[in-house]
Amino acid sequence: MLARLREAPCSGAELSHQLGVSRAQVWKHVESLRARGYVVEGEPGGGYRLVSAPDRLYPEEVQAGLETRWLARDLRWFESIDSTNRVAGDLGREGAAHGTTVVAESQTQGRGRLGRSFYSPAGTNLYSSSVLRPALTLQDAPTTVLVAAVAVAETLAAELGSDDDVSIKWPNDVQLGGRKVCGILMELTAEATRVGHLVLGIGVNLNVDAADFPEEFRARATSVATFRGAPVDRKGFARRLYGTLEDVLDLHAERGFGPLRPRFDRWFHMRTRRIRVSDMDGTETEGTALGIDTDGALLLDTGAAQAERVLAGDVTVLDTSAPGARP
Repeated sequence: MLARLREAPCSGAELSHQLGVSRAQVWKHVESLRARGYVVEGEPGGGYRLVSAPDRLYPEEVQAGLETRWLARDLRWFESIDSTNRVAGDLGREGAAHGTTVVAESQTQGRGRLGRSFYSPAGTNLYSSSVLRPALTLQDAPTTVLVAAVAVAETLAAELGSDDDVSIKWPNDVQLGGRKVCGILMELTAEATRVGHLVLGIGVNLNVDAADFPEEFRARATSVATFRGAPVDRKGFARRLYGTLEDVLDLHAERGFGPLRPRFDRWFHMRTRRIRVSDMDGTETEGTALGIDTDGALLLDTGAAQAERVLAGDVTVLDTSAPGARP
């Protein structure tokens, strides 16, 4: 019914005939749409007209105009859950198909790297996790996060109409004007030397007011709406992101990180910056970022004869006086 109402106003009799249901069932469908936030006008004998859709990431809203072949074709929507990654992980273990995607309007226990929480207020941002079953070795899997960051960066640049202020902070953040606007979290299961399935979680701050961030995030995070001074169409952003993400994930699965590396380098503004990397046991290493190796490792000039390869860690940019740089 919703698809038909999107096309043009329609009488109850026409809807009843086209859908093969009674007029009473048509009325119940309309009331159900209204309960979900759709504004549907109707007059006795005058039919129904869809006036507006709610700002919700309902499957029928995101998938209207979605051009992907497999990503988010099975889209599971929740008003509020603990974590989209947790739910997608459960679905993956239960055999959910490649591309099955979970979205939520809010998360009560949004997850970031290293056990950190991800601030997830209701009805403002995009919280999305997808089940992926790529033909990847465990050695190739880590660069999935980097190509996902490419997709987010390109989507943000398209949304803003400019790439001047968009950057990727290794290993899993995307920034606007040097402030975090997106976090990416990947979790995987292994089968011998290959990936069984992985869950790719992407959280993008779209319409949250940066002044509402918890105090510990306020100095280093932003949202798209705060940055540009205008709200974001969340449904349109999700569609654009899923389209770009599907393209880069397909290329990554077929040919690896190599063909995508130039696209990553376009957004990697850490090169030549002085940084500090803290690993999980608290060891800190300082040096100058040289770039990214073929397997996604960060190359760091510490003054030794050879560049140090960093596979994981928490990065702090030390030369914050550089244009666009922030910790």
